[in-house]
Amino acid sequence: MSPSDQSKDFKTFFYTQTLDHFNYRPDSYATFQQRYVINFKHWGGSNSSAPIFVYLGAEGSLDEDLAGFLPDNAPRFKALLVYIEHRYYGKSVPFGSREEAMKNASTLGYFNSAQAIADYADVLLHIKKKYSAERSPSIVVGGSYGGMLAAWFRLKYPHIALGALASSAPILYFHDTAPQVGYYTIVTKDFKETSQSCYETVRKSWDEIRKVASRPNGLSMLSKKFRTCKPLKKTSELEDFLDSLYTDVAQYDDPPTYPLSIVCGGIDGAPKGIDVLGKIFKGVVAHKGNRSCYDMDEYIRPTETNVGWRWQTCSEMVMPIGHGHKDTMFPPAPFDLNRFTKDCEGTFGVKPKPHWVTTYYGGRDLKLILHRFGSNIIFSNGLRDPYSTGGVLGNISDSVVAISTVNGSHCLDILPESKSDPQWLVMQRKAEIKIIEEWIAKYQNDLLEFKEETHA
Repeated sequence: MSPSDQSKDFKTFFYTQTLDHFNYRPDSYATFQQRYVINFKHWGGSNSSAPIFVYLGAEGSLDEDLAGFLPDNAPRFKALLVYIEHRYYGKSVPFGSREEAMKNASTLGYFNSAQAIADYADVLLHIKKKYSAERSPSIVVGGSYGGMLAAWFRLKYPHIALGALASSAPILYFHDTAPQVGYYTIVTKDFKETSQSCYETVRKSWDEIRKVASRPNGLSMLSKKFRTCKPLKKTSELEDFLDSLYTDVAQYDDPPTYPLSIVCGGIDGAPKGIDVLGKIFKGVVAHKGNRSCYDMDEYIRPTETNVGWRWQTCSEMVMPIGHGHKDTMFPPAPFDLNRFTKDCEGTFGVKPKPHWVTTYYGGRDLKLILHRFGSNIIFSNGLRDPYSTGGVLGNISDSVVAISTVNGSHCLDILPESKSDPQWLVMQRKAEIKIIEEWIAKYQNDLLEFKEETHA
């Protein structure tokens, strides 16, 4: 939903943002226009010290992020709502145009998480000053990569954010902190738990694809069987499409539709006598609808998000996700850093820095480090989300806490509330709100105490 489609309560602004926060070279002082959106509707005002809820934009335009946890809870907290777009996405693009910004590694070099959260700090301080809200506590919220940014923002800028809600944030999926196979292990588990027979069919299908492909005109037969929009040139086109479909429905197996159940319903509900690949195609049709053809490039189109995230993963966001031999329902595809590095060098001319996230933000021995150093972070996860394997699933301290749901999927808790929400999801959100209320209450008490000390 875009700001123009929203009610008049959402107002769009642009902040003149610094290109490079960490350098004093003359070209570092270049600027670009960064978009942010504010909803004033429920704000109690600066005199009440009512909180500011801040949504930290991630790998995409801000247009899709204006519904969900923030507006659902604004009335209860009398909160000012702020949404800040991530640099290089949406309308927050440096160098005058997307084409220029994405031109080469020199222009892309300013496109990283440290610059992004420094942007957020700048914008937030500007907003607090503009609306005389310096005493209003800020709670930052984000999901997935945005959830990582929220947690890191609280750790790097505790003087600006009182707390963070980091939803489905795989902050441990770096530099071998989490097992490489973890993501695909959860996808496999989700399929098994949904339907053992569906899982078995998927597991067997990879050999069948290669068996058919090895025959004369095999690729043509596969193209016909899966009704591909273009003739297949290699089996990996079909395999990658199916891999993406399976991981997508597992990751976003949201109520009330539960797309994973729909895929397995198609596979298991295929007519008797149909072969393995026929069953797989029935699963595709059940999920995608009965189309005239199916685009094997659907998940890898050069969208703004795909192109931007490709740079981010080729520079610092190196998540070593892979699967080995017989440990998942997928064919072997271990993460190979050397190959990954060559691909990135070929695309961008730069080498990834797989160690940088853990060096700059931490990750290893997280509990040991954060139980005395960190505070006021909620790590929320759904355990059916494949990324939960890289998430924080246990409490680190009294105020760095984990809230997990057995049946939850990716970022489900920060999506818009619905009357059809299962009770476990309702309770997860209530637990998060209660913790945030406690943070704010303690802050308000501290504020009073410090005021009294100052005037004593």
